[in-house]
Amino acid sequence: MEQLILHLVGDYLTQSDWMAQNKTKAFWPAWVHALVYSGPFLLLTGGAPNPLGAITTILITHFIIDRFRLARYVVWLKNWSGPAKAWYRDPSGVTDVDNGVVERFCNQPTPPFAECSVTGYPPNRAAWLSVWLLIIADNTLHLMINYAALRWL
Repeated sequence: MEQLILHLVGDYLTQSDWMAQNKTKAFWPAWVHALVYSGPFLLLTGGAPNPLGAITTILITHFIIDRFRLARYVVWLKNWSGPAKAWYRDPSGVTDVDNGVVERFCNQPTPPFAECSVTGYPPNRAAWLSVWLLIIADNTLHLMINYAALRWL
């Protein structure tokens, strides 16, 4: 639980708007954010087998994940690995007596990364949903790495 709270503090309460707006564009804002983010984890590294290794791993991986927005690659790879054909609900307004919408089977393979580079999701997805799913994927990556660093390093 402590790890989750420190992640939230580091990624949301201590991250300034300047860091959030610029960390994917330039080295310095990403580095400052990673340093500020890692600070609270000093409270937990005392119980880690290798405290210096744990805090260094948290710092460096946070910098790399945020600076290069790596979660979007993870999201795209996850979507690319799925089936080329998928069920979807037809938004055309055509209704079905039973459930209110028509389900159709469509052939919509995941587009190339160049088309999905903002969030990892295709551009025809709802922007708000793509952004939130990217944020969740990003947080999940950080939490997994932080846990592993604190537990095994």
